[in-house]
Amino acid sequence: MTVLIIGGSGLLGTELVRQAASSDGPPAATYHSPPGDPARAAWHHLDLRAPARLEQLLDTVAPTTLINATSGGADWAVTAEGAVRVALAAAERGLRLVHVSSDAVFSGAARDPYDESCLPDPLTPYGAAKAAAETAVRIVSPDAAVVRTSLIIGNGRSEHEQLVHALADGTREGALFTDDIRCPVHVGDLAAALWEIACSDAAGVFHLAGPDALSRHQLGELIARRDGLDPARLPAARRGDSGLPGGIDVRLDCRATRRKLGTRLRGAREFLSEGDPA
Repeated sequence: MTVLIIGGSGLLGTELVRQAASSDGPPAATYHSPPGDPARAAWHHLDLRAPARLEQLLDTVAPTTLINATSGGADWAVTAEGAVRVALAAAERGLRLVHVSSDAVFSGAARDPYDESCLPDPLTPYGAAKAAAETAVRIVSPDAAVVRTSLIIGNGRSEHEQLVHALADGTREGALFTDDIRCPVHVGDLAAALWEIACSDAAGVFHLAGPDALSRHQLGELIARRDGLDPARLPAARRGDSGLPGGIDVRLDCRATRRKLGTRLRGAREFLSEGDPA
């Protein structure tokens, strides 16, 4: 298959490109910030806010499969409307689509972990944009795979890993929340599972997160120990006391997805105890 990775220069996109280059040859990938390694992919600039550019790119690359791994943050034009344009193009051209979403689509109000059948109830602009994208993808491209994930860790490049270093070094103010719970996943495991899904005809909603539910402070302590930092230097606070919007305890139930995949997603306690940040 010919694959186009949208958002190929981000943390997840870079790992998708790396794994593709090591197996099936270099894919095509897009960037909005500086491109990645030219030896690993054919790079194309793309702004998802420009519909004509997306159509031109698809004509040039002629992919059979699209993996939309872009984030876009709370930018509605990129995260929501851009994802809709990708889904419409995939449906019109008969392309395989894997759309990466987030646990930010959930409020955390549920007492139980969220499984694949749960409907979004976001609390933040980013979560709302991701939820809108999910809905659109499932309507206009019903054969697509929508994949929700959680905090992505690995290679030392994730925002959380960089924050831990900055807090431990005293170069940034702030704290890690002790009541903000997520299910971290290693970027290598996530990318491998996404490739497995992309190479199949599986459709619907999938959950790809690690089995360990940890607070951001617990996760920070694990990262600090792996990287030889003093965990005691990490300030702690409660998100519930901060007034910041967003879900506090958001756990993804991945059991239905795990039964369908061969790729194993390790928990943070496992992959952060191995001493290898890659």
